[in-house]
Amino acid sequence: MDDLRRELAPISTAAWEAIDAEARAHLEVTLAARRIVDFTGPLGWAASAVSLGQVQVLAAPPHEGVQAALRRVQRLAELRAPFELSRRELDSISRGSKTPDFEPLRRAARAIAIAEDRAIFHGYPDAEIEGICQASEEFSLTLTRDYQKYPLVVSEALARLRTNGVSGPYAIALGPECYKGLTGTATSGGYPVLEHVKQLIGGPVFWAPGVRGALVASQRGGDFELVVGRDLAIGYGEHDATSVKLYIEESMTFRVLSPEAAVPLVYR
Repeated sequence: MDDLRRELAPISTAAWEAIDAEARAHLEVTLAARRIVDFTGPLGWAASAVSLGQVQVLAAPPHEGVQAALRRVQRLAELRAPFELSRRELDSISRGSKTPDFEPLRRAARAIAIAEDRAIFHGYPDAEIEGICQASEEFSLTLTRDYQKYPLVVSEALARLRTNGVSGPYAIALGPECYKGLTGTATSGGYPVLEHVKQLIGGPVFWAPGVRGALVASQRGGDFELVVGRDLAIGYGEHDATSVKLYIEESMTFRVLSPEAAVPLVYR
């Protein structure tokens, strides 16, 4: 038995497959930062920290003539989103149901995906994570809500990356407000502004509900690192006669290695 304890749950193999497939579908839609950053792992649930390659010299030596230093590490944070499913709904899957009520699972998947993205884009100080937008703040540009002018801001962001010596390919992550504004706006000649932005970027343009504003970044690699111990997985908590308590869990941390490789676009 592993620590996810799935074999103890009163859930059939068919129901587990349906649960995993539903979670995967919603995580893939919502997770955005993973499309930009490097992914290291999964290192396993036992992994607790990632080496920073640095040491802190200790003032008090352990013995005369001996120097001492502590290696610096960045600890992994554990994220967990609990949810509860009806046993009646789960049992219906074994009878052939294709439409079980998985809304609690969908909410949990969306919540943990946004939590990961916000930590990557905007940081999570309590978990010792500095986000891309924080680390790259000095390169940020101000966004306008006149979406016909949006391509000008994107062009300036790309120019800033190239001036910083950052090569492509490039990508842009659009927060909900930006995505809605761009998809609903056309130039005076009727050309969709979103298509203009796609041509400028020359790479992925995607919806990112965890980012505030938008972010233009390089995908060349080596600039941003997501380190994962356990990748997103579903575990079992407990059950009673009517429901089963489950959770989606991961362990992770994030590092910005090259702040100049991103340009945050910010509403001020």
